[in-house]
Amino acid sequence: MPNRLAHETSPYLLQHADNPVDWWPWSEEAFEEARRSDRPVLLSVGYSSCHWCHVMAHESFEDEATADFLNAHFVNVKVDREERPDVDAVYMEAVQAATGQGGWPMTVFLTPEAEPFYFGTYFPPAPRHGMPSFRQVLEGVRSAWTDRRDEVAEVAGKIVRDLAGREISYGGTEAPGEQELAQALLGLTREYDPQRGGFGGAPKFPPSMVIEFLLRHHARTGAEGALQMAQDTGERMARGGIYDQLGGGFARYSVDRDWVVPHFEKMLYDNALLCRVYAHLWRATGSDLARRVALETADFMVRELRTEQGGFASALDADSDDGTGRHVEGAYYVWTPGQLREALGDDDAELAARYFGVTEEGTFEEGASVLQLPQRDEVFEAGRIASVRQRLLERRASRPAPGRDDKVVAAWNGLAIAALAETGAYFDRPDLVEAAVGAADLLVRVHLDEQARLTRTSKDGRAGANAGVLEDYGDVAEGFLALASVTGEGVWLDFAGFLLDHVLARFVDEESGALYDTAADAERLIRRPQDPTDNAVPSGWSAAAGALLGYAAHTGSEPHRRAAERALGVVKALGPRVPRFIGWGLAVAEALLDGPREVAVVGPSLSDEATKTLHRTALLGTAPGAVVAVGAAESDEFPLLADRPLQQGAPAAYVCRNFTCDAPTTDPKRLREALSS
Repeated sequence: MPNRLAHETSPYLLQHADNPVDWWPWSEEAFEEARRSDRPVLLSVGYSSCHWCHVMAHESFEDEATADFLNAHFVNVKVDREERPDVDAVYMEAVQAATGQGGWPMTVFLTPEAEPFYFGTYFPPAPRHGMPSFRQVLEGVRSAWTDRRDEVAEVAGKIVRDLAGREISYGGTEAPGEQELAQALLGLTREYDPQRGGFGGAPKFPPSMVIEFLLRHHARTGAEGALQMAQDTGERMARGGIYDQLGGGFARYSVDRDWVVPHFEKMLYDNALLCRVYAHLWRATGSDLARRVALETADFMVRELRTEQGGFASALDADSDDGTGRHVEGAYYVWTPGQLREALGDDDAELAARYFGVTEEGTFEEGASVLQLPQRDEVFEAGRIASVRQRLLERRASRPAPGRDDKVVAAWNGLAIAALAETGAYFDRPDLVEAAVGAADLLVRVHLDEQARLTRTSKDGRAGANAGVLEDYGDVAEGFLALASVTGEGVWLDFAGFLLDHVLARFVDEESGALYDTAADAERLIRRPQDPTDNAVPSGWSAAAGALLGYAAHTGSEPHRRAAERALGVVKALGPRVPRFIGWGLAVAEALLDGPREVAVVGPSLSDEATKTLHRTALLGTAPGAVVAVGAAESDEFPLLADRPLQQGAPAAYVCRNFTCDAPTTDPKRLREALSS
């Protein structure tokens, strides 16, 4: 019989709806039940494409005896971290503070007042590697709750007090200058892996936001080392197994330093960020590889992640059926020499093995290889390789596909909108721009209420119950600003403004200028989460700062610019110390130092060829964070178009920054120079 999760919209929660565990969703009713029955709360946090979440579910939550014990002695609460990043952040901070590490699945025991007193991540069904079994943990916690309640209360109280004392001291409200950004670059140079690209050791995560900073820093200062690190890292990832050499798109991370063996889940946010950064890498260098990867990644998102309603699904699982009924990580993506021969015949299989680095011993498990493009001098016939790729892709499509998490997360769709709009504009792919518009329409229709407040998630066109957090407001506004620049439709600038007004009113600390991850009127947790570091995605703090700055450049709004500058105080503090973990913040700081530049393109109409040429030239400018408005002369579509006439009847571009404007130009070459110096 289904439990209380049967009516949820989260695919992760729905995966647990048939467990014998009597799960509750995160709700006040669950904690009321804990108080009424005098039981502690077991909080289990995960997400749908998390491998070890599935393992623990199968071993423990599907086991009748374990479920009986849980139902008798605990109120059991299941949370999708992608739906409730605020709940996840608060308790993950407690887990990391107590144990020195964290991860998912996250297992936390709480009092009925939601105060944590015992933590862990994955617990096995039997003791192993020095870890207690899950049943031993449950019995220990039940015993402490029953026999040593005072001790539990004391521990819980101390943890909550310690968390309350961990307020961020971030060095004031002054934005970083030349010195801090140069120090950040130096810090990245020290952590750079010159042999393999990327930063640090294994596991290696794709540093999309750091690459964006490096590209912007090079554009502003001409620093060749910054461009070299960006280019080399982009090439190594694109040639590695972390990139899907057949279908496009990136896996979550590489388990080794060489980008060979990925953790195979594919997340929307990684692919949106990487699609955009490879498009920007092409814009800066003209690299054919960067162009191909940007387009293939965009096509992957549209082909495999777009939902019927026009939004983008969260993720594809790492695991899939290997053809024998077993769910195995990477089964969909890896190949043996024998499988190549079956698909291609002997001659082409030998070619494919050389081209993609497939060996008899394999680079993954059980003699299988992850496809990559090993560095080599051999020249291959392009037509034959294209045929091999197509046939392998068709053969792969007959394998059982990985599961898809169909929930639409507002923030990640904002990132996808920005990526697809810009990639479509750069490479003359109006279908990609249309896909961006479709996702934006869905966010407006389903995720925005009458007050322009955002809902975090939806599924099948139905809004979820959880309020948007700061990253939702920042990333969706960023996507709308990019869409406004590409389409020339000022309504997207208006929608960005509505969202950013909420940021100013509900997420900013008026005194310090600091930002909170949840709104002032959001559900009260044991503390109000606040994390400025950029990890897998831009932090809400960085995302909001970037969108506030872009909106201010479009509109001249001083409150928005001032809020962006104050928010960047955290980048001044963290950029020189931990530049790998504040990449988007550093990229926004580069835009602030450059102006950012404001470009207005006016013409007789948006369909006029000379106007289109100037518009595309403006979009291809490398000046950090430049904003572009395009429209008919005397149009009121964008504030930047006001008082911008044609020049002797011809389309013209106006470039301004820091309250100073260049002479208008009708010459694309002069515009290009004005946006690249």
